[in-house]
Amino acid sequence: MMKKVLLMLLCTFQAWAQNLPAPRLIVRGDDMGYSHSGNLALMQSSLNGIQSSIEVIVPSPWFPEAVQMLQAHPNIDVGIHLALTSEWDKLKWRPLTEAKSLRDPDGYFFPMVYANKQYPGLAIVENKFTLADIEAEFRAQIELAIKKIPRISHITSHMGCSRINAEVIELTKRLAKEYHLIYENTLYPFERASYDGPFQTSTQKIASFIKMLRRLQAGKTYCFVDHPGLDDAELKAVSHIGYEGVAADRQGVTDVFTSQQVKDAIRDLGIQIISYRDLGPRP
Repeated sequence: MMKKVLLMLLCTFQAWAQNLPAPRLIVRGDDMGYSHSGNLALMQSSLNGIQSSIEVIVPSPWFPEAVQMLQAHPNIDVGIHLALTSEWDKLKWRPLTEAKSLRDPDGYFFPMVYANKQYPGLAIVENKFTLADIEAEFRAQIELAIKKIPRISHITSHMGCSRINAEVIELTKRLAKEYHLIYENTLYPFERASYDGPFQTSTQKIASFIKMLRRLQAGKTYCFVDHPGLDDAELKAVSHIGYEGVAADRQGVTDVFTSQQVKDAIRDLGIQIISYRDLGPRP
């Protein structure tokens, strides 16, 4: 009798599982605007790869080029990657607003959000930032992004700057609602996906990404985030203490996002690649 009950339960579960929709995956590329190489890689990852959303850093030096590229390809989903930091040692950007409490001694954004022993005293949380300065800066970035790229669908944050504390989280949610944008995954919850295994080299990244794909569950929505780039002279000059191999690391991400092996695995597993704007209507 017990065996029959277990068999019936198993059959019921299998039938239920078969009726679940395929796993959905947002493939997000961050940091458009920080470099020309990054811009090229992000566009390549969307036009020739699986990347389904691009996040733009509005106050970054290559933002004008990012705008031109994205205007030429209106089908790419775009998010505002709110930024309050300028982390690279030889590449800097400043706030769009006066934002005195968000500037380092040279007038740039601080390099870090949270305390870092390699950059003592140069994290936002180690300084007397004001919520008013953050709101003014976030508004300026949102409004410039919408002006230049009207189809912006959502807000994300660079280095977690929108999650400094509960007040900043609530501020960001309020601004997202005001400007009719999705904020991260607060309105449409999804799970974060990450490499399942080592990811130092391109080969490792591809293998670990495919392994991750195999673990995605039917009926669930996931988001995978990484930073495409090119292994060229420009990115070889970009680094901060603790992250020196930027060019090779970010080329590996581009290799994953454009890999035929990865595309084949997504097809064979029946995974649906979606963007933020596919999550539903704007609030």
